[in-house]
Amino acid sequence: MRVRIERLGEKGFGVAKVGKKRIHVPFTAPGDVVDVRKWHREKRILVAHDYEVVKAAEGRAEPRCPYFGRCGGCVLQHIPYETQIEFKKASLERSLGFEVEVLPSPLTYGHRNRIDIAIATTGIGFRRRGTWWDVIDIDECPVFGGRSREAIAAMKEAIEGLSLERYDIRNNEGFLRYLVLREGKFTGEFMVNVVTAEGRLPEGFEEYFSFADSLYWSVNRTPSDVSFGDAERFWGKPYITERLGDVTYLIHPNSFFQTNSYQAENLVKMVSKLVEGGSVLDLYSGVGTFGVYLAKRGFRVEGIEVNPFAVEMARENVELNGVEATFRVGEDRDVETLRDYDTVVVDPPRAGLHPKLIRRLLRDTPETLVYVSCNPKTLAEDLRALGEAYEVEEAMGLDMFPHTPHVEAVVKLKHKV
Repeated sequence: MRVRIERLGEKGFGVAKVGKKRIHVPFTAPGDVVDVRKWHREKRILVAHDYEVVKAAEGRAEPRCPYFGRCGGCVLQHIPYETQIEFKKASLERSLGFEVEVLPSPLTYGHRNRIDIAIATTGIGFRRRGTWWDVIDIDECPVFGGRSREAIAAMKEAIEGLSLERYDIRNNEGFLRYLVLREGKFTGEFMVNVVTAEGRLPEGFEEYFSFADSLYWSVNRTPSDVSFGDAERFWGKPYITERLGDVTYLIHPNSFFQTNSYQAENLVKMVSKLVEGGSVLDLYSGVGTFGVYLAKRGFRVEGIEVNPFAVEMARENVELNGVEATFRVGEDRDVETLRDYDTVVVDPPRAGLHPKLIRRLLRDTPETLVYVSCNPKTLAEDLRALGEAYEVEEAMGLDMFPHTPHVEAVVKLKHKV
């Protein structure tokens, strides 16, 4: 069946009309002519999995990654970056219901400071789009940068030289599971974290990664397909560092940090400009990305985070930067009062704010609320709920994830007089 791609859908796939159906075709662009042979259902949409582009639209970009079209990591490398920004702007505006600009990423390749590379019997790389078991073998990842080539090559040499067993994802058997790379883009420091099942890592393994500032061996003792585990041993530094402006952050294998350092610098600057008053509550504070940055600028900061390890890291970041801020373990729904703060900064997970927290915000009505969101849909739902007591004063989108459909948003809300 020959179709013409009309537009990009929410997931970044091209959308074509087939009778009364709409078929989503990965890695296609508006104007492409495509022969679609087979499709399947993914949640609520129909997605083609057997198709061929017979006539490409004019104005496509040339993907820099040789694995594009097979690897499931990036779906928009064939779309010019200016068009990607227009797409994200339109998507964000549809969700929020008002006009908002999107700040482009300073870099569109080499911007990611972390990648999780699966080690499987089918390859060392990323999942083929649409599968959970088939891993595409790669030599490097252009969105991470050149140091990925060195680390992947070292991993392959170690496997051959030490006769290490790769993981069989389908049968949940084997030893080597993930190679996680992290790089301080502004410091140049490099971390390699090798995640395995239970077993023994041979002596001499570390010699293959002498170029890394920090090398970790982590063990995932569960059947879950996750790229982290208990840190068993490390060589070199226990942490690497990253800098956002004048603030330094410690990076550990099991700590979360914004994955685009260049845009993260713009993000923390933006949040700091939106904060008002002297006292700030940093909810979902993580390792103190916002809280420590704000404390450096003289705000009185208290952070609350559910993950004890993240709180420990935030406290170390406070000490490292010589600022005054307190961080404690707690849940969003258990915050007793918000009346003591001039501004509340929230950066919740994709599910958005807990209903109890929304009720607390509406009851205590701190003057300013700065909402950082990675999910425009839940952001829109929360803004509607908060509209009872707050109005949007400023909003901005940031492209943290070039070549994907995802977009970050920052909204400043003021208490209605």
